[in-house]
Amino acid sequence: MKFFGTLFLFLSLPLCAQEFPPSWWEAVPRESASSWEILPQDAEEGEVILSKRTELGIFSNFGATPFLLDGMFFASIEGLWQSLKYPDPSIKEDERHSIAGWKYSRHEVALMVGREAKQAGNEANAIYQSNKLSNISWFGYFFDYVDHAAGSDFHYRLIKRAIKAKLDHNPNLWNLLLRTKCLKLRSDHLAGHNEPPSFRYFEILMVLREERTGPICKYKEI
Repeated sequence: MKFFGTLFLFLSLPLCAQEFPPSWWEAVPRESASSWEILPQDAEEGEVILSKRTELGIFSNFGATPFLLDGMFFASIEGLWQSLKYPDPSIKEDERHSIAGWKYSRHEVALMVGREAKQAGNEANAIYQSNKLSNISWFGYFFDYVDHAAGSDFHYRLIKRAIKAKLDHNPNLWNLLLRTKCLKLRSDHLAGHNEPPSFRYFEILMVLREERTGPICKYKEI
């Protein structure tokens, strides 16, 4: 009976899924889903959700995937992202030093993962809002990462390099990414309509995958 149940699950998957691990699309009860969550079974033909409920969730910015970037250590992409909002101890001219209320140091945030890092970023956002700040920093370069101009472009290139470093320093991640072949990768939460490209980590992963394998994939236009 267990065999027939497994066979039914396999045959009920999208055709594209039948050459990949069925667990990537395994159905999750909707009543257990968070309000923001896109579930594995919500993928359309030729897609896979980078759900935190499957092994693909490691590709999330929240994933505990330590890496080095420009000689600095980070415990996750989220730790890097949120740490940029904190005062840089190596830059005396950083105006954020004169502002009180920082709960963590920049280095402490860099060592965070998941929701802890996200919460540290939210606390920094509150300080930014109350002090009318807009610029974050990387090695003394200050930029507005949501300006949809030069700042957003710099941030995209930085996050792309960070995601590549994450893959390079965790070799099994490259293997896992390449196992997705030509599947279209999707986030497990809805993307904002006006998000800068650095927010779309799933698209950056597809770009890096293509750079590694060559332009062999074609995707249906939406």
